[in-house]
Amino acid sequence: MRMVSFKKKVWLVHKNKMSKEKQLRFLKRLTRLLQNGYPIIQALEVLKWDKDMTESTTIITYSLKSGKTIDRAFEEAHFHHFITSYLYFVRTNNDLVGSIEKCAYIFQQRIHNEKKFKQILRYPLILFVIFSLLLYFMKQFVLPSFANIIPNETDSTWTVIFSIKIIDFLGSLLLTTISLAILLSILWIWIKPKIPIQNRLQIYERIPIFRLYIKTQTSYFFATHFSSLLKTGMSFKEILKNMSEQQKLPIISYYTTILISELSNGVHLEHVLSKFQFLQKQLQSIFQKETDIEMLEKDLSIYSEMLLEEIENKTVKIITLLQPVFFIILGAFIIFIYVTLMWPMFQIIKTI
Repeated sequence: MRMVSFKKKVWLVHKNKMSKEKQLRFLKRLTRLLQNGYPIIQALEVLKWDKDMTESTTIITYSLKSGKTIDRAFEEAHFHHFITSYLYFVRTNNDLVGSIEKCAYIFQQRIHNEKKFKQILRYPLILFVIFSLLLYFMKQFVLPSFANIIPNETDSTWTVIFSIKIIDFLGSLLLTTISLAILLSILWIWIKPKIPIQNRLQIYERIPIFRLYIKTQTSYFFATHFSSLLKTGMSFKEILKNMSEQQKLPIISYYTTILISELSNGVHLEHVLSKFQFLQKQLQSIFQKETDIEMLEKDLSIYSEMLLEEIENKTVKIITLLQPVFFIILGAFIIFIYVTLMWPMFQIIKTI
C-alpha cells in the first residue's frame, strides 16, 4: 500500500495541464452530472471515460479522497487560477453545483473574449510585421540607392537622409518598447508577491484602464461571494472573517480585514466601504439601503449579475476599438512609405 501511495504521489507531480477549452468542457460536463444527481466522486468517475480528462480527473479524485478541498483539488490538477479562486468559497457556501455552473459561465466568457482579442489583432499584427520588414528593406537598399543617384546638396538628398533617420528612430523605438515591456512583465511577475497589497493598490490606482477593470472585478467578487455566504445563514462577522482568511483574492482579503478591524471599533460598514477605492459606490448604497438579510442577499446577487454584464460589455468595447487603432497606425506607415519613395523620384524628374 505504501508503494502504491508513493507511486501515486510521484505520478501526480508529472501531470499535464489541460487547455482552457478542455477545462471549460470539464466544468460543463461536471455541472450536468451533478445536476442529474451524481455525487462528486461518481461524477468524476464518469468523466474518466473521456481520455483527454482522465489524468486531471484522477488527480482531483485522489485529492478529494485525501480530504482536500475542492479548490485545492482543482489547483493540484493545474486548473486556471480563476477557477480555483471561484471554487474556494464552496468550502463555506456548500453550493457546489451553483458555484461550478457560474464559474463555467464566467470562464466561458473569458475564453470568448480572449479568442476575439486574438482574432482582431491577428490581421493587423501580420500587416505590421510585413510593413516593418518593408521599411527595413527600404532603409538598407532602396534609400541608399536613391542617395547614390541623386546629386548632392539637393532637396531630394535631404529627403532621403531624413527618411533614413526616421526609419532608424522608429526601429529603435519599437525595439526599446518591446524589450521594456518584456522586461517589466518579467520583473512584475517576480516582485509582485513581495509587494504589500496596499502598495500594489497604489500602483493599480495609477493605471487608468486597468484601474477600472480591477475596480469592477473586485466589486463583482465581493458582491458575489458575500451574497452566496449570506445564503448559508452566516453572520456578517463570520462572512467577513471567511473572506479575509482566503488568499486567492488578495484585495478582498485586505479589504475585509480592514472591515473587521473598523467594525470592532464601532465604525459603520457603509462608512468603511466608502474608503475603498476599488469598490464601487453602488455597493455602499446597497448595504446602506437594506437591513433585511434576505433582500440584501437578493440585491447583491442582482448587482453581481449586472457587474458581470458590465465587465463583458466593456471588454468587448475595448477589444473592438483596438483594431481601428492598429489600422490607423498601418495607414500612417503606408503614407510614409509612399512619400519616402515618390518624393525623391519627383525631385529627380525635375532635374532632367
